[in-house]
Amino acid sequence: MTPNDFTTIRDLLRYAVSRFNGAKLFFGHGSINAFDEAAYLILHTLKLPLDKLEPFCDAKLLPDEIQSVLGVLERRVTERVPAAYLTNEAWLGEYRFYVDERVIVPRSFIAELIPEQFAPWVGDPDGVENILELCTGSGCLPIMMADAFPAARIDAVDISPDALAVARRNVDDYALQDRITLFESDLYDKLPQKKYDLIITNPPYVNSGSMSKLPPEYLREPQIALAGGDDGMDLVRRIVAGAAGRLTKNGILMVEIGNERNFAEAAFPDLELTWISTSAGDDMVFLLHADQLAGYNKQ
Repeated sequence: MTPNDFTTIRDLLRYAVSRFNGAKLFFGHGSINAFDEAAYLILHTLKLPLDKLEPFCDAKLLPDEIQSVLGVLERRVTERVPAAYLTNEAWLGEYRFYVDERVIVPRSFIAELIPEQFAPWVGDPDGVENILELCTGSGCLPIMMADAFPAARIDAVDISPDALAVARRNVDDYALQDRITLFESDLYDKLPQKKYDLIITNPPYVNSGSMSKLPPEYLREPQIALAGGDDGMDLVRRIVAGAAGRLTKNGILMVEIGNERNFAEAAFPDLELTWISTSAGDDMVFLLHADQLAGYNKQ
């Protein structure tokens, strides 16, 4: 196809949806279908409001505008690049974050729980003073938690210096340098000796069997941020084992594990995991209280 074959956004949108569906693209990085993703990419490329498609559908485009859109659509199809990497942005709720290939595209069921301040599990949000987030990636969850818990200071950890560079950009964009401290560390290893009211983590948890079946879009992401070992629980075991020494007396550990509930329950048979309801059901996020972890140090 050439720019001369198109006149309007409506033309490009129809073409993109057919092209995306024909290529059997995977949608799991913000959009859930070909139409939504095509509309987003077209509007973003043309620098139009992302929530106002209809007023512009029949606007005639300049040849260079059409060429720019076609270039983005072609990369999405032929290279299977996630849309967020093409636009260098990702959204969680109302929050926009910078992203690139150094981090996985932000997606978290924990993010759904933040605006409600993790109620009813956190009884006194104003009393939350210290939060730790492990495996922070782009830094999206600490930024959201800084708004939800205005009295809290947040330590955010990642083993990847590349990921932390992206997180630093996002922290700076939200002017939260005074409240969010970034640490390059293998989980707890290089953290100061302090206790946290909340430890939150969305760690690598994809088991080896599932890793081998990931769609091409996921293979474009840093695999260190996805792979969790044979049963997906390699890092989760270490996180749970180290949490007791890092939580305050009434502290809470919250862990996102995707579709790995069976593996999580098998990994921690001596712990009664509390499963928290999210939009995807009751299998994605579990919670443990500090008193449950007292004396627990299995590796």
